[in-house]
Amino acid sequence: MATTDSVSAPPQPSDAAGAPQPGATYRFVVRTTEEAVTAIRERLGENAKVLSVRQVGGQGLSGLFSKAKLEVIAQVGESETPSTAPAPLGVSSDVAAPIGFAPPAPRDERPAYGPGATTPRARSAGEPAEQRALTRDVLPKLPDLLRRSGFSEAMLSRLEGTPAFAPDDERPLHHRLADVGQQLRRHASTRRVRPLPDRVAFLGTPGVGRTTALCKWLAREVFAQSRSGRVLKAEFDRPNPAEGLAVFCEALGLSLEYYAPEQTPSGGSTLPAGHFLYADLPGISLRNPAENAELAKFLDREKFAGRVLVLNAAYDVPMLRRGYAAGSDLGATHVVFTHMDELEHWGKLWDFLLDGELTPLFLATGPSLTGDCDDDPLGAVLRRTVPGS
Repeated sequence: MATTDSVSAPPQPSDAAGAPQPGATYRFVVRTTEEAVTAIRERLGENAKVLSVRQVGGQGLSGLFSKAKLEVIAQVGESETPSTAPAPLGVSSDVAAPIGFAPPAPRDERPAYGPGATTPRARSAGEPAEQRALTRDVLPKLPDLLRRSGFSEAMLSRLEGTPAFAPDDERPLHHRLADVGQQLRRHASTRRVRPLPDRVAFLGTPGVGRTTALCKWLAREVFAQSRSGRVLKAEFDRPNPAEGLAVFCEALGLSLEYYAPEQTPSGGSTLPAGHFLYADLPGISLRNPAENAELAKFLDREKFAGRVLVLNAAYDVPMLRRGYAAGSDLGATHVVFTHMDELEHWGKLWDFLLDGELTPLFLATGPSLTGDCDDDPLGAVLRRTVPGS
């Protein structure tokens, strides 16, 4: 039922019967477009015109699926006054609130509904034109909605060929979002997924949470997969402080070894069946790639076939691309995104998840060393950016 917000307004001119004169403007706060159409017709007559519609309450992507309300501004038509006048402001909470007296609309103005309204080319059976007009005014366009979630223009261009982006597609928004989700899943299914080998090194720039990401994966290997193995902490011409890693490995019952440049390389010694070797490496350099030469030699010499690049998802896209390129130069095979709990627009990751050559391994969704690890990155980003898909 239509409700009233408290609004100060000048006295409305009325006729002898108390009905507002043509041109009087009212505000309706309703739950649905059907309720708005019914209330305006009953209270203001068939010739009333909608001047504006906006959503009140929910904001952003999640607000579209919450119980937000609609604020509709309507004007009494020129040729008709309602048979039953709306009650004065404050008399009842179930009527529209008058908000002023507006001059008649210009002659060439086309009302949102009523005589002269433009009707859509395709109309669902039994759905009034007024309701469809209100819905189009309230809901954002699908591309704009996806942009708010962080989708890049390149990714939107990639999705333009889907039925959901057709200009004449007037299905409910959640149906079109489901189409987008299915298309993203199809793209993801065409990617080559690399299995993680037994010898794996974690690499990334300083501060991205590289060691924390390694600890999360070690906990998963030990607790969820019941595996065992060794951990190697390497240092080169720059330090790799990770005192907490030693304590964590001891708690997991894992052997932690140290490697320095002056030590004799193992040359990729054979691992027992079912065992793993994970390496925590110093931070890689973005400003001077030549500084990564020793690290690259170590990875090749020790036969680390798995190379997990760790990126801080909270960084901006240009910085993420620089880190991604540096990791690719070092032969990265997989990618992990950390600090997901600090990320507002998850959609920016689609370019890396779908177009990049690295296999997504997991998302670090919190600071815990033994949890906050989502090993379905594509599904997690899909749920956050395309609700209901």
